[in-house]
Amino acid sequence: MTRIIEAIATGVGSTIGFLADHGILFALFALLWIAFGFGLVASQGSIDAAWQWLRQLPMLAQAVIWLLFLPVAAGLWVWETAWPFIVRLTLVGGLAAWTLLVLLPRSATNAQP
Repeated sequence: MTRIIEAIATGVGSTIGFLADHGILFALFALLWIAFGFGLVASQGSIDAAWQWLRQLPMLAQAVIWLLFLPVAAGLWVWETAWPFIVRLTLVGGLAAWTLLVLLPRSATNAQP
């Protein structure tokens, strides 16, 4: 059983490392944050609908989505709170900026002029 778990964990870790090194995770989360921002500007109801959809999923599916897309799911949660608009906007913007900064590929962060 230990070998199976170790093989799965190594495979998942290697896959995530590959996606991060090649900028695929950065692109995915950039698209998600762009869609989030577009939803805020064009149709706030779409953000509400996304939150309701997430909340209506079975608990296991919710846990998987929260785990895989934590910054965006946290952004949805923050946006759906009753906090003042400026606080929600600042927190969601900070989450987006932090996510994209952390997921920048190494080649972009180590660029020599």
